[in-house]
Amino acid sequence: MRRILLLLLSAVLAAACSGPLLANSPAPTGAPFEQPDPRPSVVDPIAIELPRDDAPHDRLTEWWYVTGHLATVSGAREFGYEAVIFRAQRGGFPVTWASHIAITEKPRGDRTGSFTYDQRAEVGPQVNIAPIMSRPVSAAFAITGANPLDPTTLGRDPWVMLLLPDGGMEIGGNGLMLQLGAGRPPVLHDTDGWVAFADAGGSYYYSRTRMPTVGTLTINGETLAVSGSSWFDHQWGDFIAIGGGGWDWFALNLSDGSDLMLSFVRAKDGSYPLVYGTWVTAAGVVQHIDGADIDLTTLSTWRSPHTGADWPAGWRVRIAPIDLDVTVTPEVADQELNTVESTGVIYWEGANAVTGRLAGLPITGRSYVELTGYATLR
Repeated sequence: MRRILLLLLSAVLAAACSGPLLANSPAPTGAPFEQPDPRPSVVDPIAIELPRDDAPHDRLTEWWYVTGHLATVSGAREFGYEAVIFRAQRGGFPVTWASHIAITEKPRGDRTGSFTYDQRAEVGPQVNIAPIMSRPVSAAFAITGANPLDPTTLGRDPWVMLLLPDGGMEIGGNGLMLQLGAGRPPVLHDTDGWVAFADAGGSYYYSRTRMPTVGTLTINGETLAVSGSSWFDHQWGDFIAIGGGGWDWFALNLSDGSDLMLSFVRAKDGSYPLVYGTWVTAAGVVQHIDGADIDLTTLSTWRSPHTGADWPAGWRVRIAPIDLDVTVTPEVADQELNTVESTGVIYWEGANAVTGRLAGLPITGRSYVELTGYATLR
């Protein structure tokens, strides 16, 4: 399971009700998984079909998640970015949405690095703009975060995410204007794109792991032409909560052209009831990695001055079947997002550097890592 910013959109629902509703969705109790009411009209799994399944689904929880690594034309400045759209439907409530966009400037030369982020939440079907698009799209979203009770949110330019029938994407908002090519074929995780959560049901999950990306990035009032590569995840299903202790998720793009996704879901007692990975070779061959074959060691920690949380801050990853032994190191320590206002969650997600060995040879790379469950809501 990649990530579940479950606690999903409580603040959005609060805005809809003009008052605080729930600080969190129900937290798991006892077992590390929690399942919502069953939906007997759907029999999972259903074979994933693209571009059909790029579009929103009639499911409880769904997100479209992009992370990437960008550089200026000269290569003197390098960045990481995150752009995400969350969708949730809960019984008779209106469909609710949230969006986060974050930009990391990696330390290079005399630049020490920086991290900025913003968030929006919105209620209603108008976020899904695919029906009114004048050109073919497989999915399209525009989120302004407009709230009639807050005049400062009215009339803002929307944050936009478009998924195109050829597998490409366009992203705009909060300083980003990017065009993403489809890159290599989509990857279905856990062999068929269906990740089972035992008694908690499951999630559909596919990725595009290496999408060529061009566009502009505006940071501190300066607009820069950038290019690089992006990683896109799409997940959906009838789940609300998974992982009572949180989760750690890794997306690695290695210098030989291979890609690796790792997912570690923690129970409240610190054990890992769900661990698995997906390896994409440089030639594009997709291989499922069993959790028993993945060895993850935390090398250090970082204490947030904002929340007081102690976050892992560096890892060693060893996977014997592919002869991989690498170190993953944050580019910037502080890549913490406090998104309580939009999703009820504090999490760490950021750009990392990768060094080590693959099949006995030196390897480098870039990574995005997401961590949840380490910070306590106050």
